Amino acid sequence: MKDIYQVIFQYIGIFFTLYLVGYTSFLMLSVTVGSSELWDIKRRGKLKNELKKDYFVPVTIIVPAHNESVTIQATIRSLLALKYKLYEIIVVDDGSTDATADVMARAFSMKQIVRPIQRQLKCQPAEAVFETRAYKVPITLIRKKNGGKADALNMGINAARYPYFICMDADSVLQKDSLEKIVRPILEDDHVVAVGGTVRPCNGAQIKEGRVVKYRMPNKLLACMQVLEYDRSFLASRILFDKFNGSIIISGAFGLFQKKLVINTGGYDAGSLGEDMELVVKMHVYCRENRIPYRIRYATDAVCWTQVPENFHDLAKQRRRWHIGLFQSMMEFKRIFLNPKYGVVSFVSYMYFLFYELLSPYIEIFGIISIFFAFYVDLINVPFMALFFLIYAVYSAVLSLTAFFSRVHTADLKLSFSDMAKAVGLCFFEVSCLRFALAWVRGSALIGYHKKKDQWGKIERKRIHFD
Repeated sequence: MKDIYQVIFQYIGIFFTLYLVGYTSFLMLSVTVGSSELWDIKRRGKLKNELKKDYFVPVTIIVPAHNESVTIQATIRSLLALKYKLYEIIVVDDGSTDATADVMARAFSMKQIVRPIQRQLKCQPAEAVFETRAYKVPITLIRKKNGGKADALNMGINAARYPYFICMDADSVLQKDSLEKIVRPILEDDHVVAVGGTVRPCNGAQIKEGRVVKYRMPNKLLACMQVLEYDRSFLASRILFDKFNGSIIISGAFGLFQKKLVINTGGYDAGSLGEDMELVVKMHVYCRENRIPYRIRYATDAVCWTQVPENFHDLAKQRRRWHIGLFQSMMEFKRIFLNPKYGVVSFVSYMYFLFYELLSPYIEIFGIISIFFAFYVDLINVPFMALFFLIYAVYSAVLSLTAFFSRVHTADLKLSFSDMAKAVGLCFFEVSCLRFALAWVRGSALIGYHKKKDQWGKIERKRIHFD
């Protein structure tokens, strides 16, 4: 029997070796390309190689909100401070049970108006519309029945006056120049139909008039580890996918889209928990099946600051929701799998998200169980296994720190020695502990997921330091 176990574990070992080699090689290539891109952007910035200010496209900023009375005022004030010539702000209050609409109306002197909204995309009807002309930028508030985030976004698209729209979260703040930078790819290439921005945790940061005036690592250790995770995630995959038009996800916290194409594809799917990824994959499929030339880009220097969960309960809830959304999108568009019609989206992007995102928690859990079983039947070399995990942890930590410090230095952010030491110390804990804890969370996400009705996935909010 032991001989049979030995053969089985040999094959398991070969599989995990190939799996980890593929993943770590991809990470190394991605972080290298991403770091190079960040330094190149900084160099171009010093040369002031910018498009003429007369070149711009009008943009609608859509902010879906549900019970966001704590953060909505700071978010809108950050949008009013943006450096851009022509844009409007639409806030869609999706059946809030708190004072979100009242806070908006009082803070920005809004008046109720009669405004018909053509529903080109399916959504719950509007109950009331408010506007204000007290600012240079028009602000519209639409109050509607609760239908979920995707439904609220569809309402915002229906009400948008301009050919491009930005979707962002109500607990987020855009940097002052982020609108200019996320629009740039559209001005450079007429075939660009969507652009993703960079999302960074704002926990611990102080923001004034759309600029980070004081940057500290968050006080909460869980939020600190997410800072490292976000930097690695955005630097390690999205920049590389952008090089070959392979991006299949744009964060719901900050993304720019061509309104006409989104309407043609049917808009956001109110039945999906991953409405951001579902829309982007749908745009890829629509353009390829209709032979429409297109590009989906990623603007590394267009930055949005958002709040991340500071307790494990909220983090687990968020990641379960993300994993269910990923599963729904992958299953809805399973025809992409190994289909030459969809090119690199099929053979690179879809495969990466299938094996290293959707299936990764199950592969990791299976690996842990295999190690314990091999130890039980005395088929494991404990010193070798310990050395292997140590090398993997150090390698992953180095990549995380490379992404983190590249971002900090190219963004000219000042970090104290204690914050740098905290980042170095926590990167090992994030790789060795948080990653595996979240693997169990994500692995359990699909259990009874049909019963999940929460379309917002709320986390505990704190007031943003905006002044």
